[in-house]
Amino acid sequence: MSIGLPVYNGVDYVGQSLDALLGQSFEDLEVVVSSNASTDGTDDLVRDYAARDPRVRFERLSTNLGAAANHDVVLRRARGELFKWASADDLYATDLVEQCVRLLDDHPDAVLAHSWTAAVDESGAVVQAHEYPLLTNSRRPSRRFRSMLRDGDHMPGAIRSDDFYGLVRADVLRRVRPHDSFYRADHVFVSELVLQGRFVQVPDWLYFRRHHGGRLSHDEATVRSWCASLDPRRADRLRNPTARLVGEMFTGYLGAVQRSPISAAEKRACVRHLASWAASRAGRRLGGADPGVPADEYDVVPQRRDLASRVVAGQGVGP
Repeated sequence: MSIGLPVYNGVDYVGQSLDALLGQSFEDLEVVVSSNASTDGTDDLVRDYAARDPRVRFERLSTNLGAAANHDVVLRRARGELFKWASADDLYATDLVEQCVRLLDDHPDAVLAHSWTAAVDESGAVVQAHEYPLLTNSRRPSRRFRSMLRDGDHMPGAIRSDDFYGLVRADVLRRVRPHDSFYRADHVFVSELVLQGRFVQVPDWLYFRRHHGGRLSHDEATVRSWCASLDPRRADRLRNPTARLVGEMFTGYLGAVQRSPISAAEKRACVRHLASWAASRAGRRLGGADPGVPADEYDVVPQRRDLASRVVAGQGVGP
């Protein structure tokens, strides 16, 4: 299997992420790292890992293409039958990949496997730990799609869209539209995946999403700053007004439904769900953030705060 790790100026945490990925109990993997013209010490650090472990393949882009294009770069370089994107600041339990591979082997109709997600702070302490709330394992595509739209809106901000980092069958990834750069493009991308087949989950906290101020999905991001991080060209207000950035989200969802390999009746049901959901959002102010619930508004039982340090490979989980 292949793990794709796009990174930009990730020197604070990328070493910890690589330790966790290279320390997986499932060892038949490669880690494809693409630096998006980083300007800190990221490149030298990753080159050191590549020199010590032949499973690490490193590439540096000469210009910053944005996060969306860099995610596509690592996917196109991958050689595995299975693929997983990894964030340069997140942590992964030692048996995450092994358990996800087993799930996909046991459920050939599933296209993606993942675990429950916990959010960690800068020091690696767990600040959120929630059971997976979406109905993405349903046999009905329209039910999966509706849950992605409706229930996904109520997920805490720090762990929203965690399915994006699941283990996916590479042939499925290559037949859907690449990750785009409009508002909520990651939601649309995962929604297109869920129309290709159902998702299965390991009922345990094995993925730890780092919640910090420098992360792309920071709670204070606006529609424009979010989209510009995905593609710098989106910062142009004349070519990409906010209405366009948001409007492309709705057309993206519709296109995902139209391209999906599901029955005409299921497509009609998905369109009805999309129309109802769009109407419910019509009154919201364009251009504002869509953060979900901040991590610090959730309490975690004390026994779980050190969960990451107990199950993640590598020495320490602090910065």
